[in-house]
This record gives sequence, C-alpha cells and structure tokens, in this order.
Amino acid sequence: MILQFWMQGKRKKIMWIIDSGCSAHMTGDKTLLSQFVEKAGPVVTFGDNNKGFTMGYGNLVCGNVVIEMVALVEGLKHNLLSVSQFTDKGFYVDFKKDGCLITFKKTGELALKGVRKGSLFVADMDSANKGKVCCFYTKASNDECWLWHRKLSHLNFKAINTLVKRELVRDMPALDFDQEGICEACQKGKMKRSSHKSKTVSSIVAPLQLIHMDLFGPVNVMSLAKKKYALVMVDDFSRYTWVEFLHSKDEAPQIIIKHILKIEKEADEPVVTLRSDNGTEFRNAILEDFCKGKGISKQFSAPRTPQQNGVVERKNRTLIEAARTMLQDAKLPTCFWAEAVSTACYIQNRFLLNKRHGKSPYTIMSKRKPTVRHLHVFGSKCFVLKDTSEYVGKFDSKAFEGIFLGYSLERTAYKIYVTDQQKVMESTDVTFDDDKCPGLDGEAEDHEALNFENLPDLCDSEDEDKETETQQTSASPETEMRWEHISGEL
Repeated sequence: MILQFWMQGKRKKIMWIIDSGCSAHMTGDKTLLSQFVEKAGPVVTFGDNNKGFTMGYGNLVCGNVVIEMVALVEGLKHNLLSVSQFTDKGFYVDFKKDGCLITFKKTGELALKGVRKGSLFVADMDSANKGKVCCFYTKASNDECWLWHRKLSHLNFKAINTLVKRELVRDMPALDFDQEGICEACQKGKMKRSSHKSKTVSSIVAPLQLIHMDLFGPVNVMSLAKKKYALVMVDDFSRYTWVEFLHSKDEAPQIIIKHILKIEKEADEPVVTLRSDNGTEFRNAILEDFCKGKGISKQFSAPRTPQQNGVVERKNRTLIEAARTMLQDAKLPTCFWAEAVSTACYIQNRFLLNKRHGKSPYTIMSKRKPTVRHLHVFGSKCFVLKDTSEYVGKFDSKAFEGIFLGYSLERTAYKIYVTDQQKVMESTDVTFDDDKCPGLDGEAEDHEALNFENLPDLCDSEDEDKETETQQTSASPETEMRWEHISGEL
C-alpha cells in the first residue's frame, strides 16, 4: 500500500510515498532535509536488488508538518515514508475507499488527511492543524527521561523504550526516552568489567523446574532490621527472583524450606531442582532431609567455580549495583542497603525483560502486565498522615515528614522512614515529592561505604545498557495483584 504526499513548490512538485514495506523514512535528495547529520546506517536493498548506503539523517519540514529521522540513502530515486514508523510513534493510519486519515492514537486528533486519486492516496500537507506544529514523533523532555530512569530504579533507556513500544505496562506515557549525557549515580554504582557469555539453549521449559540459590554477605554495615546477609533465589525459566534477609547463615535452611513450600503453593507447581554452591548453608542435614522427602534433586557447583552458578551470581551483582546506585542517588547511609535491595528486586522483577521470552519475570509468573502507577523515586521526600492519636491540638501537624524506602511485601502499603522518630512505618496515606531527595543531613557521605564479602567478580549484570547494566528481582505475584486494586494515588 502506498500513499503519495505532494509538496507544491515554485519550480517542481515533490512526491512522498508512504510504503507499508519500508522500514524507515528515507530519501535520496539531501536538499529536502533540515538539521542533517552525517551518520552511517543500514544498507538498503532496492526493488531491483541494487543496494544503497545510508549517508545520514535529517528532518523533513513542510509547513506545519515535521517528520524526524528521515534517512538519506545514496542512489534512492523516490521519497519514502514508513507506515511502521508512524505507528511506532503513536499514530494511526486508516485507509478507506475514498480517502485516508492519519491520527494520534492517544487523542484521536487528526494529523493529516488524504484524498484518493486513482489507485493512490494524495495527502495535502496543508490539511495539518494551522494553529500548531504537527510533529510525527513524540519525544520526552530531558527532565522526564531522567525522572522515569530514576523511578524505575535506574533501569536502562533501551528497556524503558521497549516497555513503551510493546505496551508491556499500563499508564506509561507513549514517549521516546533518549539518554542525553550520563547518570553519575549509575557510573558510581554499576561500573564493571567485561562479561561472560550465558547459555544460548536451555532445557528448562517451565517455572520452578530449577531454582538457583546463593547467599551474599556479610555486609559491612547491618541493615535497619539488624540483618547482615541476603539470600537470593532465582527461577531459571522466568528469572523471577526472591530475596530474604538474614542475621546469620544458620537461618538459611529454615528460610529456604519455608520459601519452597510457599512458592509451590502459589504456583501450584513443584520445585524440581535446586542449584547452589558448596556453602554449609546449602549443604546440611536439615535441607538434605527436606529435599529427600520432597523428591527435590540438588546440584552443586565445582569448588572455586562460581561461573557454574552464574545465573544467581550475576543476579547478586545486579541487585547490589542497583542498591549502591539508589543509595548514591538518594544520599542515604549504608544502613539502608536492605531496603534498596528489596526495592530494586521489586522493580526489576516487573520491568527488566527476560531475553528468552521478551517479557518481564512478573508477567511470565502471574500472566498479567505490571503497572507503573504506584511507582516513586527511592529516597524521595514524602509526607505520611498521622493517626488521630498522634496529634492532640487542633493546630498540630497532621503529617510526618519522611523518606520513601520502597514497597511493602506483606500488605498494600508504602515503606516510609520517618525522620523525626527515626523509624520505618508502612502506610497508604502518603504524598510524594519525586523531585526532592533530602537524604539524612550528610550522613551518607560520612558513613562507611557499602561492601560485601565473598562476592565473586563475575563480569556483567543483566540490565543491558551502554551506560552499564542491572537485572530484575522482587516480591511475589500476589503482592503486585494487591497493588493493582489500591485506590487513589496508589
């Protein structure tokens, strides 16, 4: 299907053809483009099997119409506009017998219209709204880009754009998110060495067939709940991750047993195999007896070979990088590391895509899309409504000032650190200011740096970004379902 655009000039008539088989907007005439930038691109194959090289990109400006990223292709004799590019940018192209309409999907507002002439549709550029510029692209502002980057726990921009383009989440603005500059917190929190390649073919065909486990710690600073270790468990099929925090290693066997019983009941599927290293927290009589009774097989990596348990080792790195980055950005001391890890786990399970399936771990496990409506920036300033018993006089303050620490995994509520009382509370009656991260009066700078013992130096994490990388983890699908039904701001 093709659509011809006629651009009237003093000396010549220029025709633009919209082609449903064309992958990008392109032209062979450089004089039609403004703001042209020389940049090598893909090789284009013409209908006669000849090939042309992409020389650069520019913008097509005609009256009130602006079309971005039009490629200049050497040897191309026609001007082509791609239907798929219009639809990807939030427009709907509707062809009818006697004409065609190009409208905004979100508002239904008309962008351009065309009239059929013979077997072609001729669009008049003058049909665009005279009162405003009609841009065939929707790009987020720089402030919006970085705000969503921070809301999603410093998720890479490629993953954010995939979420929007493929409509994998609800309530997300249909914009292009471009990285301009670098995120200093990401550089401090995610710098790494080169990576090891992961398996290309997997024999795991269903959730819970294989669970990877590892324990990282002790952390040099205890958390607010006096925890020093984190037990990380990853489902091989979906890459869904669970994190439990421990005061000492000897708590691990009972926590693993309770967790296996819980996820088996939630998923209505049995755990088949557990894979871990040779730590005593995994090789002990308690866990051995439980696995024998349940018919669960156990696999152990070779000594001093953490690559054989690489799935969970990389997950550890991903969580720690995200936590370190979030603490840097929020200006919070190291004792908040467990809250940062838990929040990163919650976010990453929902928004870091599984390469094998092209979906988030949460979507694979719960069969539903996650929402972004209730998300806020970790460490941002907030206000929590007091109980009526907590203020006496008519003119006493009705709210505590606090710092946002994440999402409750036990109930539908936010976790807030109340600065005046120096305690963590959970509430749904919270107002947020995502643009402000007050920190704790310089304590983050004076506090001991975040450090983990016995953490293998395994290459890359799983959040693939030019800036650096970070993978996903969180609570149970049950918790997200409760979040879906919360009213008001949540």
